[in-house]
Amino acid sequence: MARFDQAEGLRRMLAGPKPRVFTFLSALKEDEKSGMLVNLGVTLARQGNQVTMVDARASEDSIGAWLNASNDQTLLDVAQQQRTMKEAIKIVAAGLSVTMLTRNADCMAKLPPEGARQLSRVFDVVAHRSDLVIVDSEINLEAGFPLASLDDSELVIQVSADPDMIKAAYGLIKRVSNRLGRRGYGILVSGASEKEARLIYTNMAQAAGRYLAVPLHYVGNVPDDEHLRKAAHLGRSVIDAFPKARASLAFSRLAEQLAMSARTTLGIEGVPELGVGLGI
Repeated sequence: MARFDQAEGLRRMLAGPKPRVFTFLSALKEDEKSGMLVNLGVTLARQGNQVTMVDARASEDSIGAWLNASNDQTLLDVAQQQRTMKEAIKIVAAGLSVTMLTRNADCMAKLPPEGARQLSRVFDVVAHRSDLVIVDSEINLEAGFPLASLDDSELVIQVSADPDMIKAAYGLIKRVSNRLGRRGYGILVSGASEKEARLIYTNMAQAAGRYLAVPLHYVGNVPDDEHLRKAAHLGRSVIDAFPKARASLAFSRLAEQLAMSARTTLGIEGVPELGVGLGI
């Protein structure tokens, strides 16, 4: 078993990162993270991308709950041959679908190694059927992801201008880097102007470079915009409800840049400054 695990790890290392899969961690409240991801997913789909959103948290406020995905039809059920792939993936709109990884975190904790590998294979099938995969994830006490293959995805950390949230985001980066070693992380700042976001990113990048030897990359900012809250109250994405709002423009720019990076072999780490702020 040890030889198999080592061989699988070596193949994964040689294959390199998968730029089409973006795993999002957040220092913000669950509903703030989910709202951002839903708006991003809708915007990506409206721009002509085939997007699959994977709920790897299965909480009351994760993206599966926001998009009314069924937690009794999961990718783990597919891996265990209890459901078909078609049953486990919900079509939300043209170009946008959502699926649950598991029913809850306890499912992963009890999963034997072969079951975890089979689930990874099912996830890979989903990834190869999509232009982009957006994963709503978190880390466990050992700083591990619910799925081992997410180690190779592009990691994006969502943060705000709140000092406590900045500290929490830095803590996430430190914990994951202690386990994975040196690798890059994207920084997405919510509820801040471009000027504020770039200052937050610069300070975090300097600290991460100095104390962790970890490179950070500016992904962009989503400004504080009342239209986001109004759209959520209406049960709609901001780009559908208020297409000219500042937040809608920000999500459009962010989606364009993520899609462009996914079409390259470089991914986020090869694009130090994606620059999707609005200059407001």
